[in-house]
Amino acid sequence: MRLLVIGGDAAGMSAASQARRLRGPDELEIVVVERGGHTSYSACGIPYFVGGEVAGADALVARTPAEHRERGIVLHLRHEAVEIDTGGARVRVRDLASGGERWEPYDHLMIATGAVPVRPDLPGVDAAGIFGVQTLDDGIAIHRAVERDRPARAVVVGSGYIGLEMAEALVRRGIEVTIVEAGEQPMRAMDPDMGALVADAVRGLGIHLRLDEPVEGFDTGGGRVTAVRTARRTIPADLVVLGLGVRPGSDLARAAGIETGPTGGIVTDRRMRTRTANVWAAGDCVETRHLVSGAPVAIALGTHANKQGRVAGTGIGGGYATFPGVVGTAISKICKVEVAHTGLNSRDAERAGFDALTATVESTTRAGYHPGATTMRTKLVFERRTGRLLGAQIVGEEGAAKRIDGLAIALWNGMTVEEMTGLDLAYAPPFSPVWDPVLITARKAAALVEEAMRDGG
Repeated sequence: MRLLVIGGDAAGMSAASQARRLRGPDELEIVVVERGGHTSYSACGIPYFVGGEVAGADALVARTPAEHRERGIVLHLRHEAVEIDTGGARVRVRDLASGGERWEPYDHLMIATGAVPVRPDLPGVDAAGIFGVQTLDDGIAIHRAVERDRPARAVVVGSGYIGLEMAEALVRRGIEVTIVEAGEQPMRAMDPDMGALVADAVRGLGIHLRLDEPVEGFDTGGGRVTAVRTARRTIPADLVVLGLGVRPGSDLARAAGIETGPTGGIVTDRRMRTRTANVWAAGDCVETRHLVSGAPVAIALGTHANKQGRVAGTGIGGGYATFPGVVGTAISKICKVEVAHTGLNSRDAERAGFDALTATVESTTRAGYHPGATTMRTKLVFERRTGRLLGAQIVGEEGAAKRIDGLAIALWNGMTVEEMTGLDLAYAPPFSPVWDPVLITARKAAALVEEAMRDGG
């Protein structure tokens, strides 16, 4: 049997490695084609590499191509899959160095083509000095530009997680940074009141934050970017980072007739099988089920990609595993301020048809008398009649955001806010007040549910 994997990062190499654990080289030949120059790396670590917190790009690589090859996995780097022929069970592969092409046969095909950064169709967008952030090669290119060109001014377009993390990284390198955001708040996964706290943190770093300003184009000179234009102003720039998010990299699969869904991601079952025979898919190129709303979603995170890849590799190797879905948990930081969310925000809960309430509490990260105690804000979104938890958001300083994990577990298990009030959470003054912020917020939420019931729902 022959397994052909398209994509050599989280999902692809997790699938290849798991299949190899279950079937030796005499049973299963594994071939991976990867258009970049690296495998099994942490794309999430790119901002910290660019900002100088991580010493070098090699530190982000979990397993080198040589280590994979030692395990009997054949790797072709700088090779791009350009066509899938499902009828002939083969993939046309292009050697990016020579330009030559060949057909690679398969018995099982694993598609792990990742996500594609959103790149707006605007004047000047292809100029030198404008970077997306998706692969380790992208990170190395930005790092090289910072080292070589010594930019004085940078503009980050978009204020999601990657945009904010890249903005902080560039500030750490002594660059004057402006963030341009088309929406009314940064980090639109948060509710507006929580997004306002993020905006305060961004401005506290000395970053110029331009909200409600869609980019209209890029000025260039000599083929390089010189400024970013909005409807209100022209912002000089020596370097531009596009942090507008990503879309599933499913074009190759779609062209082959492999089904994609409303999110643009490849449709799979819980075992990560597509609806095309002997074709599997995992990672940022697929869509999955949101366990709270029940809707299909495409969420690009390495955690999901690794789990899905392992599930696919188990099936390819003859075992059985499933991936049930996601609740959309994410965490980040802007300097000292930590930001996290899980589940649905207020807007998404309403769109999903829930009659939702919210409870917000400001508390401290430690016992108030303990040195280093700082404030944090916790917000819960929950169903009015049942009290079922629908989502949570946290903004605070050290030790705040990691509490989102407990809330994600409660969400995963369908707990109500009343049930959450009895959670046995750890307490010691250096880590939490005697009433943890999660418990205080759950108590407030439970009281609101009881009040709603008294008032007739």
